[in-house]
Amino acid sequence: MKSFITLLLIICSVNVYGQKKPEIRLIDFSDFSFPTEIDSSNTKVITDTLIPINIKDTYWQNNVYNPYKNVAVEFPLQLKFKDSTYASPIGRNKVVTSRYGWRRGRAHRGIDIDLVTGDSVFAMFDGIVRLSRYSRGHGKTVVIRHFNGLETVYAHLSKYGVKENDTIAKGHYLGKGGVSGNARGSHLHLVVNYKGISINPEYLFEFNDNNTIRANKLWVTRKWTRPNIHNSKRQSKIKLLLTQEEAVASLIKQQSIYVVKRGDTLSRISKQNNVTIASICKINTLKRNSIIKIGQKLIIEK
Repeated sequence: MKSFITLLLIICSVNVYGQKKPEIRLIDFSDFSFPTEIDSSNTKVITDTLIPINIKDTYWQNNVYNPYKNVAVEFPLQLKFKDSTYASPIGRNKVVTSRYGWRRGRAHRGIDIDLVTGDSVFAMFDGIVRLSRYSRGHGKTVVIRHFNGLETVYAHLSKYGVKENDTIAKGHYLGKGGVSGNARGSHLHLVVNYKGISINPEYLFEFNDNNTIRANKLWVTRKWTRPNIHNSKRQSKIKLLLTQEEAVASLIKQQSIYVVKRGDTLSRISKQNNVTIASICKINTLKRNSIIKIGQKLIIEK
């Protein structure tokens, strides 16, 4: 019996050994087409978008007149305009009754345009209404942020025609003119700001019947952001800075000699030359109460 079992095991082992081994087939990946690097030469890239930049991304506040109080602005800076004209902010001939400059011992940071209470007021450019509410001093005020970074301010209104966050087009109705706030008689107080800093509007725009923008690309220096060196009773001499080189060159202060005449005072000389009394005193080592004499030569630095 033991011999039979041994013989049976030998026969089974021979049968197993004699079976055909399973064939292992390797897949030939050379027949597969793998993705190659995408050829973008025929891909159309849209670079000219009709969607304007999102001017509400930063410093967008509806309850603050100037949200840029802690923002440092470097000068000179360049402003760009898409159009050659602006929409008149009023529907009648524009008469400027007070200019950007020093007025009654304080800074007047815009221009006053004559109107009758109830006259319609319009947006100068496309933009979005950032503020439409009562502002101290300005009364009923509308502030529009435009797509080149500027903000225009329409103050002393009698009635609002837009609400905050409204998207508006150039020439859009904003409200009615009036005498709200600290207004002396009905007029539109128009301010042009860049990141909270006022710019003399007459440096950027001609307030004539043609509604002319002085240049499509214009450099602005600090000279045009300081009311204390401008006279609110007359337009400052305009010299446009069209290139960065011109803007940088203009920063070099020019000196001239002024000979004191009969009746001159430091105040009178400062107004005639569009400089401050402080600057005259500093360059000439004088005090504000110093006595000046006829024939005395003073250095005027602009």
